Amino acid sequence: MESHSPQDDYTLVEHLTELRNRLIRSIIAVTALSVLAWNYRDFFFSIVRRPIQPFLPEGGLIYTAVQESFMAHLKVAILSGIIMATPIWVYQLWKFVAQGLYKNERKFGLAFIFFGTGLFLTGICFVYFVVYPLAFEFLLNFGAGTDQAMISVNDYLSFFMTTTLVFGLAFELPLILTILGMMGIVNKPLLISLRRYAVIIICVMSAVITPPDVMSMVLLVLPLCALYEISIVLVGIFGQKPTEL
Repeated sequence: MESHSPQDDYTLVEHLTELRNRLIRSIIAVTALSVLAWNYRDFFFSIVRRPIQPFLPEGGLIYTAVQESFMAHLKVAILSGIIMATPIWVYQLWKFVAQGLYKNERKFGLAFIFFGTGLFLTGICFVYFVVYPLAFEFLLNFGAGTDQAMISVNDYLSFFMTTTLVFGLAFELPLILTILGMMGIVNKPLLISLRRYAVIIICVMSAVITPPDVMSMVLLVLPLCALYEISIVLVGIFGQKPTEL
């Protein structure tokens, strides 16, 4: 058995340098793909607009500033770049995390990239196809008949981008906890003992990041609780076993 973690061979400066390099490469990839997405900005904007479109008068958002249309398309291009670059920044994340793993654990790199990308995209698809339609159906039809929804493109995009990325990152929970388990930071008994606190944290986080209705909160709480249970199983399989006293 190896007596120390590989990360012990790195100094703090080397860790920070490696993190900086990985961040720079991720930003370059996102920037390049955002430029590509800019060339198809109307197509991507139509995708972003689609969840709310049925609930708006004449199916459109409104602009309240001269530069708002340009900034809206720029934000959509950046969001599209982040999503399209998912395998790249997940790979860069793995290369940074792998410093703290033993050689035999680094063989899971391909699986990390595959499941990291898949979980992030699953979270995005879940919020886009499940949460948004139900949330907008409730929120924008509440009190309908007297008032009409006039949503500005800036407000909608701020909400859409934040919620979409948060759902995508939230679905990475099993991957994050499994890596922490492989590093020996958490283990299966610890996760089991913290289950009730994890549920409370998930509920609070869901209440903060989801639209202000109970349905949207529940639609995030349930999958995250399920993902936490899956994490317990994965950490039990791949994580370091707790030392017996």
